[in-house]
Amino acid sequence: MTPLLVQLALPVIGGYLLGSVPVAVLVARAHGFDPREVGDRNPGFWNVRGRLGGRGAAPVFAGDMLKGLLAGLLGLVAGGAHTSGLGVVAGPSVPPVYVAVAAAMIGHAWPVFAGFRGGRSILTFAGGFAVICPPAFAVGLAMLGGTAAVTRSFAIGARAGVFALPVAQLLFAPVGQVAATGALMCLIGLRFGQAALAGRRR
Repeated sequence: MTPLLVQLALPVIGGYLLGSVPVAVLVARAHGFDPREVGDRNPGFWNVRGRLGGRGAAPVFAGDMLKGLLAGLLGLVAGGAHTSGLGVVAGPSVPPVYVAVAAAMIGHAWPVFAGFRGGRSILTFAGGFAVICPPAFAVGLAMLGGTAAVTRSFAIGARAGVFALPVAQLLFAPVGQVAATGALMCLIGLRFGQAALAGRRR
């Protein structure tokens, strides 16, 4: 194996296993239900929140973000921890970090520990993005908070925050990295498309 493949192997395997931890399923089962069998059947924060409320679903929110964050950090360390002055991932660390976050998102979507029935990877993506581009992540958080305050809707704020991430990243990172972020977001779009098809079949 080439050095690059060796460098990427740990982030891929570790990222996928981290992503596969079924946080929503574990939290929901502690409260007596399986999120894959109720609501929109998505084992993620929003579906659990619909049953338990924001406070009860908070561990899902934190856990799913933590999976992406830890995967991104794993990739960063594997790639030699190269960052810019603002903490934006740079140089040889870029491929391992993106691969690790992608693997965590795939693990969340198709988790080996939960029968390959997973969620849409939004929070896992957000956690990983916090490693990819911390200043753009901070902008996204500000957008989330501001939009939620104006609209009085956390859901609308969350959407605004997520879609702001690649736009804000343009201020701090090369276009190639922004394109790679777009590719990660395409995984989320794929999961929404699959969910829509599954809903039509039911």
